[in-house]
Amino acid sequence: MTFSIVARDPETDAVGIAVQSKFVSVGSVVPFAAADAGAIATQSFANVAYGPDGLDLLREGHSASEVVEKLTDADDEAESRQVGVVGQDGSIAVFTGEECFDVAGDIQGEHYTVQGNILENEETLPAMAETFETTAGGLPEKLIAALHAGNDAGGDSRGEQGAALYIVKPEGGYDGGNDRWVDVRVDDHERPIDELERVFKLYDVTLLAREEPEETRELDGETARAVTATLAELGFYDGEATETFGDDEREALEEFRGLNNFENHSLAVVEDALARGWDDAEGTGEEQMVDAIWHGLSRLDRK
Repeated sequence: MTFSIVARDPETDAVGIAVQSKFVSVGSVVPFAAADAGAIATQSFANVAYGPDGLDLLREGHSASEVVEKLTDADDEAESRQVGVVGQDGSIAVFTGEECFDVAGDIQGEHYTVQGNILENEETLPAMAETFETTAGGLPEKLIAALHAGNDAGGDSRGEQGAALYIVKPEGGYDGGNDRWVDVRVDDHERPIDELERVFKLYDVTLLAREEPEETRELDGETARAVTATLAELGFYDGEATETFGDDEREALEEFRGLNNFENHSLAVVEDALARGWDDAEGTGEEQMVDAIWHGLSRLDRK
């Protein structure tokens, strides 16, 4: 009762998985990845040993197809399994056992594979593949968009519950200490993909670095008034909201930036992001502030 996508971005050496299922904490079962090997999604009646064992085989130089063959040949219950593998060498392979419950299948394209079982219909996987191929942005945006497309096309026939996004790249982790670049999970939610996207945006603003902008804008006009009013609602500002964003307003924004751990971005960059992203932001209060910053930062390449 799961659909997933495993993909690689050859420009950044990032590789990862996005998954949704009517299964609690699906992120603890399906995705496995390592920057020096590749990424693996194990699902249906998942064999979680496929993850570490498959990554070891990739490190040893085996292609994705060889990995799938070795894993399934050694598994007496392979026909109930589904596994997708994308190696850092660019190889791609998938296995959908004959005993996986319908609708079950898989599709491969350049740099990715999508797979699912107990799906509502045959349209889910093609929708994911097409969306991944046509979505602009980085690997996280493309993977999340593919999940949305699969769900909108039919998705898991039993409904929604958990979702996860796990992407690795060399030195991609916190302060470069490991390869865990994006690691976001929603274990139990009525709309897990929507929640996954919301949490990812917060994660992105907080933990992922961007290239510095060549120029920054200052807040003014109605956007300045709206941002100041929101800062006041959140308790960071006690003056009157006007169309001027001055020292007091920036002091309030600096307090908001510090409390939310947005140290990856200077105060000037946060103000610039709000100026550029406010009109596209959704939600209210702090959620609107974060969404606006995310939209404003999105024009800058991630490091």
